[in-house]
Amino acid sequence: MADEVELKTAPADFRFPTTNQTRHCFTRYIEFHRCVAAKGEESGDCDKFAKYYRSLCPGEWVEKWNEQRESGIFPGPL
Repeated sequence: MADEVELKTAPADFRFPTTNQTRHCFTRYIEFHRCVAAKGEESGDCDKFAKYYRSLCPGEWVEKWNEQRESGIFPGPL
């Protein structure tokens, strides 16, 4: 991505009331990729989901999940 993304903390989500944000991170990652699949990569509608998962998820996890998606072995429902 050539565009610089400003990272902000994702808004509070009642589905994740505890301080452990692992599931929140994973859910936001999946929401982003579902949005891209439905609306296309050029759609700006998915930008908020990208900002959310990028602010919540460690980079190592995202790299691993991207590799898994490319290999067709991602464990989540996309």
